[in-house]
Amino acid sequence: MTTVRAQVRNLPVQLTGSGTVVPLSSVDVRSQMSSVVSKVHIHEGQFVKAGELLFTLDARTEEANVSKARAQLARDNAALADAQRQFARAKQLFSQNFISQGALDTSQAQADAQAATVAADQAALDASRVAQSYARVTAPSSGRVGAINVFTGSAVQANVTPLVTITQLDPIAVAFNLPQRNLADALAALKDGGAPVSARLSDGNPAAVSFQGHLKFVDNAVDASSGTVKVKAVFDNREGKLWPGAFVEVSQTVSTLKNAVVIPQAAIIQAARGAIVYVKEDGTAVQKPVKLIYAQGQDAAVSGVNAGDWVVLDGKQNLRPGTALLERSPEQAKKP
Repeated sequence: MTTVRAQVRNLPVQLTGSGTVVPLSSVDVRSQMSSVVSKVHIHEGQFVKAGELLFTLDARTEEANVSKARAQLARDNAALADAQRQFARAKQLFSQNFISQGALDTSQAQADAQAATVAADQAALDASRVAQSYARVTAPSSGRVGAINVFTGSAVQANVTPLVTITQLDPIAVAFNLPQRNLADALAALKDGGAPVSARLSDGNPAAVSFQGHLKFVDNAVDASSGTVKVKAVFDNREGKLWPGAFVEVSQTVSTLKNAVVIPQAAIIQAARGAIVYVKEDGTAVQKPVKLIYAQGQDAAVSGVNAGDWVVLDGKQNLRPGTALLERSPEQAKKP
């Protein structure tokens, strides 16, 4: 027979379940103009940074529109300069009483109208430059390039033809469901920066590496059919071992039992009237009913046992209340 001492310590409450690796962002890149692909600057599987050039489209029509708008602006600027000179001359003549107030007002109106025309020309030129810039398709975010759907010479339609998909892989998220009873703990953890979450790939490899992340998102509604809420945890993925769509085993610490009395789970006996343990008192076995608060691994937090009590671990199946206890050393307990 061997005994262990009941200890008082903090015991983390952990939840385990299955989750799915999901990207934080996945963008379908589309052209904002209808044209033909002039050049593809990337290859499939490449990692790109935000703003990096992906495709170049044929922009000869847009370049011509820019030149046309620039010429229109130059012509109207010349007309504006002439209208301003005429207005300045009219003011001088009006001061000498050679023309009427009405003639002066007409000259000023012509100058103001020409200034408005120049402003409209500048806006048209800016719009043409924006349309011209659509010929350079750049990455909206950093990530990994997927399958490229177009090639040099392919015709693309504005906001319709998908060119490529860019998926962010680092950091990456794991989506899983949390029971409704743990919702309050999850929301509290979000305020403290996110509860720790660990994930392990569900590939049957017992030596699989465990990834450490933290809770980042809790959905705004509980699923009435399952009684769970969708949550996400974020993980660093510099080595790219977590891949979107992969299944993982998730373990999350949702709270901590403070100053709990902890004994080995193996010391608990399930009797007809509930859980009991045998405690060594004055060399004899004393039966005590206990209530299991939480079990994790080999440990169990219970009530009904005091801290420091010697709880019978091995040989408890042969005990009766009042039985004299002959304790063996751990080395002896390991022998058959």
